[in-house]
Amino acid sequence: MILTPCNNRLILEPCSLPELNYQIDPYIGCGHYCYYCYVLPQAVTDWRQEILFHNDSTGRLEKEIAAIPPQTIYMGWHTDPYQPCEAECRQTRRILELLLEKGFSASILTKSDLVLRDLDLLQAMESASVSISVAFTNNDVRCLFEANTNDTEKRVSALERLQSEGIKTTALLCPVIPYVSDVMPLIEMLSEYTDKLWVYGLSITNRSDQNWLYVDQILETSFPGIRSRINDAVFSRKHAYWERLRNELSDQQKKIKPVLSIHI
Repeated sequence: MILTPCNNRLILEPCSLPELNYQIDPYIGCGHYCYYCYVLPQAVTDWRQEILFHNDSTGRLEKEIAAIPPQTIYMGWHTDPYQPCEAECRQTRRILELLLEKGFSASILTKSDLVLRDLDLLQAMESASVSISVAFTNNDVRCLFEANTNDTEKRVSALERLQSEGIKTTALLCPVIPYVSDVMPLIEMLSEYTDKLWVYGLSITNRSDQNWLYVDQILETSFPGIRSRINDAVFSRKHAYWERLRNELSDQQKKIKPVLSIHI
């Protein structure tokens, strides 16, 4: 993997999520290279070979945040802040150190248990939170769609540890791939370790985009018998699969602790 410095992008960017004004992507690109990733159509490099990172990230970010009051900054919108290269590059940790020093907090989305490395910083922040995303119970199936990510079990263990250490946690069951994802078993796995569980269906709008080309190739090779059904459901939220799942989730909400936020 080549890591290339980038000087021509702002580090602090607007965030459209509720109650969050700004977000930071520590990297441009993501070595997890999930084949369904909604950012893939926007990729400026081949993430399997090259990831960009902000040169002098803390020096530049210090100037950018000087103009705003301390607040919670979101991390994880267009890249995973704990993708594999973070273990050595430590770009995310340096950014968190600066945010803590200046009185800011962080809300993080990741697929990696590497976030546990930075528990000391998160615990020192006011109201820091971590969301962990999972999509598969079967790691063989997971590897078809996101081979460079952590096992599901490691992510669930990370949620448990974060919660036990006093960090506010959220779980994302994302993306639900029709007839592939085991939604109810995943909810059972995750519900004990979070107060809110977001459920998102696979969202691809253009059949010519790279993420759908990848996914459809996987379906053709590994799920030929149900490929057409999956295809129909992905491109229609009125499909019977989603209607049935919405009903199941509504029933499940009455039986579990976390609040289900359903986006399918």
